[in-house]
Amino acid sequence: MLYGEPKVDRPIPWAMVGGGRGSQIGYIHRAAALRDRHFALVAGAFDLDPGRGRDFGQKLGVDRDRCYEDWRAMFAAEAGRSDGIRAVSVATPNNTHYEITKAALEHDLHVVCEKPLCFTVAEAEELHNLARDRNRVVGVTYGYSGHQMILQARAMVAAGEMGEIRLVNLQFAHGYHSAAVEEENPAIRWRVDPAFAGPSYVLGDLATHPLYISELICPDLRIRRLLCARQSFVKSRAPLEDNAVTLMEYESGAFGQCWTSAVNAGATHSQKIRIVGSRASIEWWDEHPNQLRVEVQGEPVRILDRGMPYLHPAATEDDRIGAGHPEGLFEAWANLYDRFAVAMDAGDRGVDCDLIYPGIQAGVEGVRWVQNCVRSADRGGVWVDYA
Repeated sequence: MLYGEPKVDRPIPWAMVGGGRGSQIGYIHRAAALRDRHFALVAGAFDLDPGRGRDFGQKLGVDRDRCYEDWRAMFAAEAGRSDGIRAVSVATPNNTHYEITKAALEHDLHVVCEKPLCFTVAEAEELHNLARDRNRVVGVTYGYSGHQMILQARAMVAAGEMGEIRLVNLQFAHGYHSAAVEEENPAIRWRVDPAFAGPSYVLGDLATHPLYISELICPDLRIRRLLCARQSFVKSRAPLEDNAVTLMEYESGAFGQCWTSAVNAGATHSQKIRIVGSRASIEWWDEHPNQLRVEVQGEPVRILDRGMPYLHPAATEDDRIGAGHPEGLFEAWANLYDRFAVAMDAGDRGVDCDLIYPGIQAGVEGVRWVQNCVRSADRGGVWVDYA
């Protein structure tokens, strides 16, 4: 990766649904997908307003006749073209993810979808089966997992350096929504409306990020049961929560907790993952993504830095510049889009691909976790068997 050599022979013809002018995440999708020349943006249905979407798409360099009024028109038209799209990114409100992703798969397209993948486990498993049967890749944008030090943590756990995993502490708790900011900001308003956001706010929007990272670092841990309590401190957001605490018991005997919040006043981001073992602990903080804190019992604290030769090879494969230079979230997303492209290309050629990325199963498990959390919270914060 350090030298930027393309990993696919030709850029994958790619489109976007959503992500137009005013989107909070459209630009990072495009920047990540286009950085390594693995994708070429050739079509899009960028906006609910067809005229505005067409104007935006043309300014991105997309031909006018391939800036479509909606995703249905795009999938139908592109299917009839010899140079039609092979992949699509879904960057729309939550309530549309299931329908668009399903239709894309039925048109034999690879998909990159924002989380949550959908609202129910039944829907998620249907998408999983459809992707499997069609041999299509579905990537889910747990973008922080593209940071290299996450793979260093995974390698250390796999090597037994932490000892027996005992505790998993997860946190994603910012303060930007400690007041009713959605009253003035339409880009936030839909996130606290159940009709668009689904059964949760911060559980699905925030907590699933550190949850996936914990699953990536500790792939052998399985949740046995959990307890969730959630609150709506800004009362107008009810029944959706802006703060929640979840406790988790794992089948191995390990114990986990996750605090997620949008009302942690004064906090910038505060996404942290701490894994505690019988010998040592590791901690990653997304505000300092190029470092991994390692604490071995009885020894001085160590801070491991991105790009250094002492790291596991898996943690250096995605380096885009030498050690000492900071890499950020756009690089992390680009790392994921790089893996998505390689997996899609391999699938099209019928070649096995052994890559680590947030795929359809990660999407299913995120939906499963949120559904169980909501079930527990709505019963008064009780322990429920994980199902």
